[in-house]
Amino acid sequence: MTASQEHDWILRPATRSDLQNVCELINTCSLALHGVRVDAQRNVDLTWRQPGFSLETDTRVAVLFDGRIVGYSEVEDTEAPHVRAGSWMRVHPQFNGLGIEVALLDWVERRANETIAKAPSEARVTLTQGIQDEDLSMKALLEQSGFVSKRHFWRMEIDLLGDLPEPAWADGISVRTFVLEEDLEALVHAHRNAFCDHWGHVDVPFEQELREWGYWIRNDPEFDQTLTFLAMADATIAGYSSCDPRHSEDPAMGYVSVLGVTRPWRRRGIALALLHHTFREFKNRGQQRVCLGVDAASLTGAVGLYEAAGMRSTRQTTIMEKELRPGVDLSLQALGGGTES
Repeated sequence: MTASQEHDWILRPATRSDLQNVCELINTCSLALHGVRVDAQRNVDLTWRQPGFSLETDTRVAVLFDGRIVGYSEVEDTEAPHVRAGSWMRVHPQFNGLGIEVALLDWVERRANETIAKAPSEARVTLTQGIQDEDLSMKALLEQSGFVSKRHFWRMEIDLLGDLPEPAWADGISVRTFVLEEDLEALVHAHRNAFCDHWGHVDVPFEQELREWGYWIRNDPEFDQTLTFLAMADATIAGYSSCDPRHSEDPAMGYVSVLGVTRPWRRRGIALALLHHTFREFKNRGQQRVCLGVDAASLTGAVGLYEAAGMRSTRQTTIMEKELRPGVDLSLQALGGGTES
């Protein structure tokens, strides 16, 4: 067998039986980029089973003739108004340079172009992909294909050492934990209000967003409603911190999945109090660290808040974007209708 024959491969849709091998590929890529293992199975499984996502049409695996999976890509296009398709790819580091990444990206672009017909006729349509800054070869490939760097996001962390600050709640605010069957609809309303002025926000129908939250919460085997904290103003959710018990790369690190304060209740210290409450709860549960993700140029000043809470940036992800069709941009790019500098 020649070297080229040994490395022959095909692309095909992923199947449920590929789950473990795809997750092992993701883990191998994480080890190569960051030197850490990642437990991706929960997230990949939830993504594959989410309503509107089809393994047949929305995934591809690169498979060697001996059955090994050495590449994976997916396109997520489950949300109306279908103006932004998300994607990501992984290729086994030992099989870079064989054309696998090129073929996967070509499939991603062809699949993403199918979203154009579903978008409003006047709307700009884009394809995005988040890449780790260490992945220089993937960044170069995307740039060669017409992607541009659009935004940076940081992972920020804090070590839970010593005595942690007690939360200082604003007058009229109390905190309690989330109760799924009682609070889900109100939490989604609060989230929509809190994030409608964040970069990249696109309005989606409320019922669609409610279904999505319900799916991810009810089907996540690790979701713990006692790790979602609600800052209450009487019966109204003024702010919230929804957390995962562990990060996929570090079982000793808690993860703040989303934190927000509704617009009427901002500038009253509620976000900082929620962070302090969250940190103390994770420490009480034995976690050593906490992390979250944030837009590095947050329109609402989130980075300054997290730094004030003692967090530091430990990793950067770049959002790469390719325009599939020009038009009216339905995503928020700046506050007040202006253009960001």
